[in-house]
Amino acid sequence: MSILIGIGVVTMVTTVYLGKKGWQALHKAVGITPGVLTYQDYNAPLSLSTVSWQQLHLNKKHLKNLPEQQLRQLQRIDEKVHSYQTYQKELETQNKKPVVTEQQFVLHKMLHTRLPEMLASYHQLANIHTSAQDVTNGKKAEASELLQKILDNIEQRLDRLLEQIETQQLQALRVMNHYIDSHDD
Repeated sequence: MSILIGIGVVTMVTTVYLGKKGWQALHKAVGITPGVLTYQDYNAPLSLSTVSWQQLHLNKKHLKNLPEQQLRQLQRIDEKVHSYQTYQKELETQNKKPVVTEQQFVLHKMLHTRLPEMLASYHQLANIHTSAQDVTNGKKAEASELLQKILDNIEQRLDRLLEQIETQQLQALRVMNHYIDSHDD
């Protein structure tokens, strides 16, 4: 009886050991490190200390008074700018000089000059303490609406620009496909 229990224990330990080694080998083969993956909850409230900007250079002090919705929108804008900049860098690596249109120039000016200025103005307005609290609250609400309108405008411009790039790339693929199809005969 003790021989059977011993064989059972050895079999169990061997199975667990080989299973663990096999699991680690599988992860290594596909390039995943077990236990390192961290869950990121995109619905969790944003904290300025955890927000990192890829392309936008914004003063964190000016972002303190922004509602979470506007912070999330700024993050989306930053991600879209990152996508656009990545596309521009890829063009340069292919020795293609990117053509800057008026739309791109205006958007660049809005993102890198006007947006930081507007956030600074909003921050200053939000930190002004006056005796007329009703007037101040009305101005703060108007400033918040204006800032939201500006962020929406910037995001819409970025969306149009990225859509235009997608359309250009799709058209280039269509042209190449047509060229290849025309030479198949």
